[in-house]
Amino acid sequence: MKPGFFDKLVNHLDHLDSGSLQTYFLRLAKEKGLMETIFQALEEGLIVLDPAANISYANRAAEQFLGFKLETAEGVPIQRYLKEIHWDRVLNLDEYEWSQLVRREIEITYPQHRFMEFYVVPLAAVDEKEEGAVVIFRDVTRERESTAESIESERVHALSLLAAGVAHEIGNPLNSINIHLQLLDREIGSIDDSKVKTDLKELIDVSRQEVARLDTIIRQFLKALRPSMPDRKMHNLGELVADTLEVMRHEINDRRILLETDFPSDMPAVAVDETQVKQVVFNVVKNALQAMADSGILKVATQQADRFISVVVEDNGPGIDPENLGAIYEPYHTTKADGTGLGMMIVQRIMRDHGGEIEINSEPGRGTRLTLRFPREDARLNLLEAPKQTAPPQ
Repeated sequence: MKPGFFDKLVNHLDHLDSGSLQTYFLRLAKEKGLMETIFQALEEGLIVLDPAANISYANRAAEQFLGFKLETAEGVPIQRYLKEIHWDRVLNLDEYEWSQLVRREIEITYPQHRFMEFYVVPLAAVDEKEEGAVVIFRDVTRERESTAESIESERVHALSLLAAGVAHEIGNPLNSINIHLQLLDREIGSIDDSKVKTDLKELIDVSRQEVARLDTIIRQFLKALRPSMPDRKMHNLGELVADTLEVMRHEINDRRILLETDFPSDMPAVAVDETQVKQVVFNVVKNALQAMADSGILKVATQQADRFISVVVEDNGPGIDPENLGAIYEPYHTTKADGTGLGMMIVQRIMRDHGGEIEINSEPGRGTRLTLRFPREDARLNLLEAPKQTAPPQ
C-alpha cells in the first residue's frame, strides 16, 4: 500500500460517490490480502501485540512454533506462550533502552523442543502515536546443533593430537612390561607348589590382558585422526560383559563390592566391535566402582527389547549432581582427583558409532543406573494381523 493512501481515503470519504467508494475499498482489500500472503509466507514467526501485551495477530510460522491457533489465541497474553520474559517492562522501554536491547535466544519445549532467537520492535518506532509491539523470532535449533558438532569436532581433534603426542612415550613402557611378564612366566615354571603356580599364572594372564587393552586404547586414540567404523561381528553381549567383569574381578573384590549379574542365555546376538564394547563396559563399570568407594552393590545385567539389546549397570553410590550430569561427556571434565575426564567421552563416541543409545538415571544419594542400548540386527516390524472381513449383509 502506498504511503498516505489510507489517510487520503479518509479525508475524501465525504466527497466520494458509492461507486468510487466501492473501488477504493476493493483496493484496500486487495492490498491487505497481499500483505497477509507475504506475512504467511515468512519462515520467521511474527506476532503483533497490543499495549497490554496481548496477541492481536500472528502468522502461520508463529502458530507452528508456539503451538496455538490465532482464532483461540487472539486477545490472550503473550506471557502464556513465551514465559520468563517481563513483557510489561519490554513494552515500556524508552528509545535508548530499545537501542540496548539485543537479540535474545530462548528455549521452548512445546509443541516441539526448539531454540528460538527473537527481538521486539515497538510500533512507536514507526509511528509515535502507535502502541504495542511486533515480536519477530526464528528457529535457530539447527544452527545450535551445527555449532555443537563443530565444538565437539574440535575437542576430538585436540584429544587426538594429545594421544598422538604421548603414544610413543606410553608404548615403550608397555613393551617393557610385556617382556618382563614373559620372563616372569618362565620363572614361574620352576615353582613346585602347583597352587601358587596356578595363582601366579592367573595374575600374569590378567596383567597381559590389561597391557593388551591399554595398547588397544592407545591405537584407538590414534585412529581418531582417521576415524574408522567399528569392526562389527555377531557377539553375545552377556559374554562380552562377563569377560570384562572377569578382568576386573580382583578390583571388585578389593573394594568389597557385592557383584550381582544377570545375563540370560537366550539373548540374541548383536553386531558389535568386541574390543570397543569391552572398553565401553570397562569404563562404565570403573566409574561405578569409583563412585561407591569402599563397599557397595553393583548390578550388571543384559536385557532384551524389540529394537535393542541393553547392558544395564547400576550402583548404589552417591549419585550424580544435576550440574555434573549435563557435562559428563565433555572431555577432561571429571569429579575425581585422579580422573582424566575422557572415559564417558569415549563411551559416547563408541555408542554413537554403533548406532546405539545411552540413558543415565541418577539422583543424589540414590545411586546411578546407566543403560547402553545396542541395535538388534534381527529387529523387525511387528505387523498386526489384518481383521477378518465379514460378508456384507444380504
